[in-house]
Amino acid sequence: MIKLDINGTIHELEVEEDTPLLWVLRDTVKLTGTKYGCGISACGACTVHVDGEAVRSCGYLAVDAVGAKITTIEGMTADKLHPVQQAWIDEQVPQCGYCQSGLIMAVSAFLRENPSPSDNDIAENITNICRCGTYPRIHKAIRRAIELQRQGG
Repeated sequence: MIKLDINGTIHELEVEEDTPLLWVLRDTVKLTGTKYGCGISACGACTVHVDGEAVRSCGYLAVDAVGAKITTIEGMTADKLHPVQQAWIDEQVPQCGYCQSGLIMAVSAFLRENPSPSDNDIAENITNICRCGTYPRIHKAIRRAIELQRQGG
């Protein structure tokens, strides 16, 4: 039995020691906004925050998250859109949308650490894969999110 703090709620869960956090979130807790993409921590569709850091949950064991605060796309904000979410809407980023929750989680953690990144910083740090190829819109949305955060949005 483990206890996980997911989106501010403590969940007491019976899981195997080798269960990835992704499957606990999706199958046990039923938070399906976090997506399965590759299973090898390469694509980023499963990105969540653990103590504010972006982690790829398909390769992160649930037992390693005991004592940490886990945030999924469902728990990102309580009463309004996060600036990154608003920027994604403003710039019409999604095409199929499958990878977008992971991208939003990766970008929001990145911008918290680096609120004024260069284009090179973005390219080096946001390595999530979008199979639809919406990278120009993603980049534009990141720039928009930076602007919204500066405005206090």
